[in-house]
Amino acid sequence: MGFEKIKVANPIVEMDGDEMTRVIWKSIKDKLILPFVELDIKYFDLGLPHRDATDDKVTIESAEATLKYNVAIKCATITPDEARVKEFDLKQMWKSPNGTIRNILNGTVFREPIICKNVPRLVPGWTKPICIGRHAFGDQYRATDAVIKGAGKLKLVFVPEGQGEKTEYEVFNFTGEGGVSLAMYNTDESIRAFAEASMNTAYQKKWPLYLSTKNTILKKYDGRFKDIFQEVYEANWKSKYEAAGIWYEHRLIDDMVAYALKSEGGYVWACKNYDGDVQSDFLAQGFGSLGLMTSVLVYLMSTVYLILLSSLLVINSLLIFLLR
Repeated sequence: MGFEKIKVANPIVEMDGDEMTRVIWKSIKDKLILPFVELDIKYFDLGLPHRDATDDKVTIESAEATLKYNVAIKCATITPDEARVKEFDLKQMWKSPNGTIRNILNGTVFREPIICKNVPRLVPGWTKPICIGRHAFGDQYRATDAVIKGAGKLKLVFVPEGQGEKTEYEVFNFTGEGGVSLAMYNTDESIRAFAEASMNTAYQKKWPLYLSTKNTILKKYDGRFKDIFQEVYEANWKSKYEAAGIWYEHRLIDDMVAYALKSEGGYVWACKNYDGDVQSDFLAQGFGSLGLMTSVLVYLMSTVYLILLSSLLVINSLLIFLLR
């Protein structure tokens, strides 16, 4: 009697990767998935040679397909440095595929540990999960950086649409050999969507929500995150949170890191893009394994399941998503 494959109704976006991840992923598909599951795969080769051949257009196309189908499986990829550019004879030093995909999806990545009794925790006091929400748009990951040669003035200029006057900000006056510069940005719309996604996730879990920034230093930049979160909370979530017995609070990033280390867990931590990049790995290792983390990207219009296959430990999560 033949085995009838399980039919998956919706297509799955597959983003192939580099080096051994291609070999391991092919073996997983051939042995654990394709013999048992019938599904429509939208394939994109994100291996470094193909990204170079397509001028990185394949990465953009894969992200757009993810927006369309809402579920994607991505293998580990190489973000080239100077050595990789020479090794692969690349046209240029292409940007991180993960960063490109996150910016196109323009959402919030929520990562949460999978707690297992037989996986020892480096931070034994963490008895409950900590869900970290990383704002997946802008900041350093869409910044313009440059090496400055020689003396001169560095300015930031905003030219409004229409008849408005341009605004200039003098950043620094280089008097020596030069240095480096960085200009980054974010948008009110994206920050507001980040706030809504974070508030909703915490409310669904019935956990308190903390936003961490460094608004004491970046009074306008980080201050904008703080202000918009407070506006969204007051307008849409305060009464719901109070009824559920949970709360929202803004904390400085250094204070929040110290609190996280001594807490027992059981809350959602909303982080700016770079902070979320760093702190999510800190949490993952503290809970026992970088591989034992769920990763779900929520954007304004929907939820995207972007499954990152950096470890065989997430295959169980993959099979659950395929069969849901």
